[in-house]
Amino acid sequence: MIRLEKRPSPSAFWQWATPVLAVILTMIAGGIMFALLGKNPVEAIRTIFWDPLFNEQFAAYSRPQLLVKAGPLILIAVGLSLGFKAGIWNIGAEGQYIMGAIFGAGVGLALYPVESRLIFPVMVVAGIFGGWLWAMIPAILKTRFNTNEILVSLLLVYVAQNILASMSIGLLRNPEGGGFPGSRNLSQIPAMANPELIPGTGMHWGVIAAFMVVIAAYVLLQRHILGYHIKLAGQAPKAARFAGVSPSRLVILCMGLSGALAGMAGLFEVAGPSGQISIDFNVGYGFTAIIVAFLGRLNPIGILLAGLLMALTYIGGELASFMLSLPSAAIQAFQGMLLFFLLAVDLLTNYRIRIGTKKEVA
Repeated sequence: MIRLEKRPSPSAFWQWATPVLAVILTMIAGGIMFALLGKNPVEAIRTIFWDPLFNEQFAAYSRPQLLVKAGPLILIAVGLSLGFKAGIWNIGAEGQYIMGAIFGAGVGLALYPVESRLIFPVMVVAGIFGGWLWAMIPAILKTRFNTNEILVSLLLVYVAQNILASMSIGLLRNPEGGGFPGSRNLSQIPAMANPELIPGTGMHWGVIAAFMVVIAAYVLLQRHILGYHIKLAGQAPKAARFAGVSPSRLVILCMGLSGALAGMAGLFEVAGPSGQISIDFNVGYGFTAIIVAFLGRLNPIGILLAGLLMALTYIGGELASFMLSLPSAAIQAFQGMLLFFLLAVDLLTNYRIRIGTKKEVA
């Protein structure tokens, strides 16, 4: 008979071992899924995890893309992790990412064709403000009317998607685009572009911002009283209130920070790799960042590594779709398995498995 026994305290070993175990189980389950689709599972796994980095035929393109894909994932995931640590569940980062891109691009396009070095920094501020403003809606509703921030932030994603579509064919549409949806290409306008800082590396301002945010979040959580309050609120809400931590202020702060970082990620993406506001601008970074946050154990350094790993699955998944004709839905399911197995094996952090007879259990 198999039973679960509560540990006296969470296991430090399993806390860091479960992400590794989750990746291994994902590879095994993913291999089975690829085999059922009629593909060689070993070849599929190798194509996803190995070829983008070490196959010289693809590595010249894939390696720079690793940072391009990881940058927004890390930015958004770090912001989400602060709220998750405090027990505040912002599930609408995708909407905040979209609104940051719209606000930032809108400011830049409103100033077109002015050429100034100040335009891009102003766009960054506007992107941060757009994401922050969108996050404030569920935050204020939570603090004022005790609504569920999970539902409100998630539903606002679909509102943001409709605003994005409206902007693509309306207010921000390129007047010289022949009637096609989409804004001007910001990456081709020097004053608004977010180009590679070192050619051939994928390093742009968004990647640098992601690294800086990781360092800042680590210092905040480890060395600042605010980080202590965030962790205390998540681990012992009653003790946090007794210590004078205001739940409402914490909701406003954590939602605001996560929204601002998501908005920043949206601006860096629209001014760089994506290049323009379009109907299909959003690619699910806001939702994937939730997986990254938990895979990184809500730790900034762990999120940095998890973001690089998830970016690798993006690049490898695209490569596998092209080389092996794998359906995109299978790649998305493969990425989803990672969160599923992480949540499943995370049980080992607080419980140990015992095997014995019914008599022994009694």
